[in-house]
Amino acid sequence: MKITLVRHGEVQTPFIGKYNGHNDIGLSDKGKEEALMLAKLFTCKEFDLVYCSDLRRAKETLQAFVQAKNAVFTEKLREKSWGKHEGLGFDEITAQGIVYKNFSQWIEALDGENYKEYVQRVKKFFFEELVIQKADNVLVITHAGVIRVLMAIVQNLSLEEAFALALPYTSYTIYDTNLKTFSTIKT
Repeated sequence: MKITLVRHGEVQTPFIGKYNGHNDIGLSDKGKEEALMLAKLFTCKEFDLVYCSDLRRAKETLQAFVQAKNAVFTEKLREKSWGKHEGLGFDEITAQGIVYKNFSQWIEALDGENYKEYVQRVKKFFFEELVIQKADNVLVITHAGVIRVLMAIVQNLSLEEAFALALPYTSYTIYDTNLKTFSTIKT
């Protein structure tokens, strides 16, 4: 199976560089343009299945795709919830007294969805639910965190290593489940 993982387009300016999590924010004008350009690359591409995060920024990215009409929207592809820290940047969070010592400590210190449960949610979707669909070619519109968690699982990376990987807005990553390889294309 080949899974094309698309990170949603650029978000509205006040939310760039923030821990957005489950905030249901839309795309910036630039993000909408990026989504249109990316969709043109996939105009002639056929997908057996199309999945999309149910959050607005992912849905707005998918709207430009001709394959959008067959999409399944699911909360299983949402970014991690950051609870009361959603919409805040690193400096705003540290101003609240939370100190960054290392990646694991930082993730645990923030509010919201338990990180192990988040990883399990991603793992269950890709390795239990998706694999039984008997599809050859799948399109998934989601968030950078979801893609990085999947990469960490498959490539046996630490989450810190995976989260250091660059995944710009509207980039796409092709995951070949047979070869267990990833190819990221930055648009």
